[in-house]
Amino acid sequence: MAKIKRKHPDDYKADSIQDVLNQFIALNRLEKGLDKVEIKELWKEVMGATITKYTSKIELRGDVLFVAISNDVLRQELSYGLQKIIQNINTKASKTIVRKLILR
Repeated sequence: MAKIKRKHPDDYKADSIQDVLNQFIALNRLEKGLDKVEIKELWKEVMGATITKYTSKIELRGDVLFVAISNDVLRQELSYGLQKIIQNINTKASKTIVRKLILR
């Protein structure tokens, strides 16, 4: 087993907690998992309470967002504005999470 060389405390530069967390997330490849959790909150914020009430399932697979809408008429109305919904979600997230939206 290889020994891990410990750094002297003076060798560490003072990073902010945000920088340390971002490095941890990147090193452990946790970003996609966090996106899957965050997308549910983003959907609620972007679409509002009324549409969220008719939303039964939200799932992010890669960059494709699958959303189950229980009301057929609402699903049809939302299908006319898919690109706008995608744009609003990505703007709210400050990064591109969703490239395609599929309503079921």
